[in-house]
Amino acid sequence: MRYTIEDIPVEMVAGDIRTRGVECGDLYIRHIDLPAGVDFTPLFVGLPQDLCQCPHWGQVLRGAITVRYADGREETSRAGEVYHWPAGHTGWTTEGVTFLELSPTADILPVLDHLGRQLAAGPASG
Repeated sequence: MRYTIEDIPVEMVAGDIRTRGVECGDLYIRHIDLPAGVDFTPLFVGLPQDLCQCPHWGQVLRGAITVRYADGREETSRAGEVYHWPAGHTGWTTEGVTFLELSPTADILPVLDHLGRQLAAGPASG
């Protein structure tokens, strides 16, 4: 299997948020483009601990994103950096960000379903 970014199906569009995702066996590959001001914290309400319960591995291609873990620790991943975000986190952008992310398919699909329902109920940025 191989894909260009344009080959990966669009999975979600909400305002300036655009994500693409494709299932590749046990991994789900996503290309995510977010504007400044996106805060996932309210979108995760209703998940265990109101946090994303899926681990992610990836690389930030442009911009930066900040992640907060259940223990209160925060870290910012910037363009050119690779990352691992364990399960139990939320995130937000203060500038636009584009990143390529790999997640376990079984863990990410319930999160994506939840996000889809939350986005349908209201705006994602604030």
